[in-house]
Amino acid sequence: MSYILTSESVNMGHPDKVCDVIADSILDAVLRQDPNAHVAIECSVKGYILFLFGEIYTSASVDYKQIARGTLNYIGYNGDQFEIIQLISGQSAEINKAVSDGKETGAGDQGMMWGYACNETKELMPLPIMIAHELMKVYDIYRRNINTKYKPDAKSQVSVIYSKDKPIGISNIIVSVSHEKGLNIETIKQDIQENVIIPTLKKFNYLNLSTKETTYMINPGGEFTSYGPEADSGTTGRKIAVDTYGSLGKFGGGALSSKDPTKVDRSGAYYARYVAKNVVAAGLADKCEIQVSYAIGQPKPTSIYINCFGTNTLEMPQIYKWVNGLFDFSVDNMINELNLRRPIYRKTACYGHFGREEFPWEKIK
Repeated sequence: MSYILTSESVNMGHPDKVCDVIADSILDAVLRQDPNAHVAIECSVKGYILFLFGEIYTSASVDYKQIARGTLNYIGYNGDQFEIIQLISGQSAEINKAVSDGKETGAGDQGMMWGYACNETKELMPLPIMIAHELMKVYDIYRRNINTKYKPDAKSQVSVIYSKDKPIGISNIIVSVSHEKGLNIETIKQDIQENVIIPTLKKFNYLNLSTKETTYMINPGGEFTSYGPEADSGTTGRKIAVDTYGSLGKFGGGALSSKDPTKVDRSGAYYARYVAKNVVAAGLADKCEIQVSYAIGQPKPTSIYINCFGTNTLEMPQIYKWVNGLFDFSVDNMINELNLRRPIYRKTACYGHFGREEFPWEKIK
């Protein structure tokens, strides 16, 4: 049986990603001074008004507005044009006590997180999201360093053909990019095809994918000269499928960006990916999905579930035993084993939190 699966990615100039990058830039600035800070910082933007809001418990002294303006400049907007409204309070004393008052760190909230891995790419990630992210990475380099007529708001979408659960070809690739006025659509198509799509696909040659019948749609909506927060609104955490597995693996109810590692929405999702990747890397299954859940203030999970979709090479009780013997989902261990109290989060905010070897939850144990 053949079928097609699709994932999308967005560049950092997309309004939602603008907010994720700003939030994680603030988180990193706080963690540089205070690794034990509790941070839940959010962001929304529309036009030239940026809202910073949330809760932070820290000894750090940080100019949140200055960081936001600097991040806007880095993305490709003029930070000085934005009015910034700041509504940031201290963390609830009750929540802070629940997280920090015991011998072990308690979960910053209740909730369930998912981790996923599969062996269809060398990163042990679903192929559609990996190609979609790579398109946006290559585009970002192109628009910054080679052709500045192209602007920071962009999206990609990739549909992959599967046969017997293995990727065999690409059905279609969609790329929409913002640009200066005056570029005609044929020039845009040629520029993006030659400088973004072709270099991206070369990186996946090792999979021998068929592209003979691939449909390429570049700016299918036509001109894209009204872009970013001026054309659309953005909010932290609205691109969870882009951040995780491109909707091809489950994800929990909470976003990743904006939160310190005591928030298990983040650390639990990272550790679940870490364990699932190790199951697949060890040859115990072709694909693995793990759910973990927590209660607020409690140091250990309330449940752990493993699903290998019938691809496992060991019986499931043996896989549970293997996981329980090698991995510890307690909040303190997740933070310490992956060394999560560091300012590493701005890099996660765009192009996916998973499938990138620079992050500690991607290592093989």
